[in-house]
Amino acid sequence: MPKRILSGTVVSDACNKTVMVRVERRVMHPVYKKYVSRSKKYAAHDEDNRYMAGDAVRIEECRPISKRKSWMVIDGPAAARPGRRSGADAAEADVAEDVAPEEAATEEVGGAA
Repeated sequence: MPKRILSGTVVSDACNKTVMVRVERRVMHPVYKKYVSRSKKYAAHDEDNRYMAGDAVRIEECRPISKRKSWMVIDGPAAARPGRRSGADAAEADVAEDVAPEEAATEEVGGAA
């Protein structure tokens, strides 16, 4: 049996190695005979944390990875790269990198005195 492949949009990338993907489909209403949008969210495995909220991705069915996660991201935008982080995480990393050299300089001055 072939694995199912769905297309959707990443709505959350807060968890490590996991993204929440919203998949929308259009269904005809049984009484009114009009098309209605239905959506469902799937937890998908993202090994390199490369996808962010708003990215259009394709997910594929796979073996159960955790209690709720049995989908894996197979394709996404070309701009996604391994280890890509959201803006807040990147800003925190920049602050941490800036603090480390300053602390090293103050320790050298304190040790010489």
